[in-house]
Amino acid sequence: MISDPELDGTGETRPAKPAEQAEEPPPRAGEAGARRPWLWALGGAAIASALWAGGLYAFGDRLAAPELSYRATENLCQDFEARALGRIAGDLHRYRPRNQYDDHPAVRRAICSLQNGESVSTLTVRAQVDLHRKTDPGPEFGVPSAWFSPEVGAVRTEEVRGLGERALLVVGPREMSVELKVLHGGAVFTVGATGTGGEQSTRADTAALRAAMVEDARALLAALKK
Repeated sequence: MISDPELDGTGETRPAKPAEQAEEPPPRAGEAGARRPWLWALGGAAIASALWAGGLYAFGDRLAAPELSYRATENLCQDFEARALGRIAGDLHRYRPRNQYDDHPAVRRAICSLQNGESVSTLTVRAQVDLHRKTDPGPEFGVPSAWFSPEVGAVRTEEVRGLGERALLVVGPREMSVELKVLHGGAVFTVGATGTGGEQSTRADTAALRAAMVEDARALLAALKK
């Protein structure tokens, strides 16, 4: 026997739901909360991918290889002439200049150590070039080097304009040690001067010493420019 079509209260018939719109059957006993677990997995993967992509976007500059427009050689003392410092402390290349070189995949480093002799009052000068190949050195640029450990006391830092992208001059206690750091792309240049014994060679003309370091650092950047 065929029953009458369902009434909607107005006397008109209401069509049956199409098959594709039929409601899903309720879950069987023991299956509550376990329907379509792969949907949750896909949702979690999508969220993780979105967070990872956002992280890459936020740190894109940090992860990208920095621009390098300078070179580093095994004989940095040949490129670091230190003429301005030599006018203050004498010929720094006369007494056993020493070179160090490390061609690491992450950082290519060259170091030149100079001093004006073994007298009671000696000025030691160190030039260093770090070419960062993998990550941007900018965020860590302001950290003082090992020359200025907490044991030496308070230091003061000054900005130097017109040298690289950013340049800092760090002066140690009693002005016995001075360090100039220059940042340009992935390259970090460091020129440091330390006096040992007697204050005449280090404090007599500190302003001239700092000016000479800036002049010699500028000449070093020009010499190593590709």
